[in-house]
Amino acid sequence: MRDYEIMLILDPTLEKEAIEKIIKKLENLIKKHKGKVEQADKWGRRKLVYPILEQVEGYYLVIKFKGIPETIAELHRVSKLTDEVMRYIIVRGAKT
Repeated sequence: MRDYEIMLILDPTLEKEAIEKIIKKLENLIKKHKGKVEQADKWGRRKLVYPILEQVEGYYLVIKFKGIPETIAELHRVSKLTDEVMRYIIVRGAKT
């Protein structure tokens, strides 16, 4: 398994419960597809460099995990389909 990070920009109008629900959904998805969640960092609301979907702020979330290619493919699929996710990117983590 390799180290990865997924950074998401969520809709800033979401309540705390909705954000926690998305985090749990992603963590369960990673675990279900043979991955291991190492850390979930909530960066909170931040101003965007440019508007996305007419929003000038976004809620930033970073999840560090270990996974296999199937894990990454499923994360891409689910992130695209989740309406609350405005943008996301998945990158390989640095070797430690």
